[in-house]
Order: sequence, then structure tokens, then C-alpha cells
Amino acid sequence: MTRDAAAPLAGGALTRSRILDAAAALMTTVGLTRTTTKQIAREAGCSEAALYKHFRNKEEIFVRVLHERAPQFSEALEQLPHRAGDERGPAEHLQDVALAAVRFYRRAFPMAASLFASPELLETHRRKLHELGTAGPQNASQHLAAYLAAEQARGRIAAGIDPHAAATLLIGACFHRAFLDLFFDSEAPPGALRPESEEEFATETVRALLDGLRPSGAV
Repeated sequence: MTRDAAAPLAGGALTRSRILDAAAALMTTVGLTRTTTKQIAREAGCSEAALYKHFRNKEEIFVRVLHERAPQFSEALEQLPHRAGDERGPAEHLQDVALAAVRFYRRAFPMAASLFASPELLETHRRKLHELGTAGPQNASQHLAAYLAAEQARGRIAAGIDPHAAATLLIGACFHRAFLDLFFDSEAPPGALRPESEEEFATETVRALLDGLRPSGAV
């Protein structure tokens, strides 16, 4: 069930939700480094003490924002290997992955960019992921590769293709598309974004990938 479809939040759950909403807005506009817990609390309409009742520090808030406020991506991929062999087929599943990936990276880029300007902050983030038992960025391609391997075992993907390389190709294409979307900010020069719409991008990228993944003799 999505957060929007759930029952209205109240009490501590509402405060926590407001903190995450405020943090997501600040981290997207001013960046992770410049966002402080004091600013987050002020934007959320609560005290800094109330914020610390729900989160230990800013790094934990950032991890939770990525997992609860950015478009869901890793969670959806976790279920993908179990759908191998179903009636939808690789093309539809991979198009779903491509759309989810572009939307996730487009949302996460502005928040996460400052991580790479500070080795200390990046190390803190890696440590926080480990402490919270939260999946790292490698999980996206690993889950996708597991799905491709499962489809390969069913003969729906060419046997000679390395599933990990194919997964990296798709995830990398989505990462690059999200970067271009953010770089041009709706002012891309003619021909900079081909295909132009994200839906068409997902369809055509998957089509190009599957041309190399399709088993010999398949239609």
C-alpha cells in the first residue's frame, strides 16, 4: 500500500512523515551538505529535539528519504527475479525497470551529489547504510541480473549473454538519461534527448537491449 492510499497519519507518525518531506525538499534544493537538522525541523514545523526522537542524525534522515520519498526502485527490483517466466515477458518487465530507474535517479541525484564532494560524508553514508542494514547502489544491477539469469534459464534470453553486463547496460543508460534530464532542466537543445519522452526512452532502450539478448530463432 502506498503512503497516499494509507490511513491519515497522526501523532509521531505524522511528525516523522513531515520531517522526511521537509528533508527531501531541502536536500533537493540546497543539497545534503548545506541542509542541517535545525533547518529540517523548522521546515517540518517541529523542534530539533522532536526530530531526534525519530532519527539519530542527518545521515539517517538522508537514507530514509532515499528509501521512502524517492520513487521506489530497489524494492521493486527485489521482487523481479520471482516474476521470471510469467506472462508479461522480459520486455514489459525491463521497461518497468527503466522507467523506475530514470525516475529514481532523477530524484536522487540532486540530494546525493554533494556526497561525492566530501570523502568523509561519503564514508559516513556507507557506514550508515551498513548500520541500518539498507541496500547499497549495487543491489539494483544485482537484482536485475538475477532476473535476467532466471529468464535465461527458461530460454527467454540468449544463453551466451552475461546477465550482469546486460543489467549494467540498462541501469547505466537510465543513469545517463536522468543526468541529462537534470543537466538541461527542460531546456535541452534539439536532438539532445533522443527519444524525447521517458516512456519512449524506456521502450526503445529495452528494444535495443533485447535485440542482443533474444535467443536465436526467437521472434
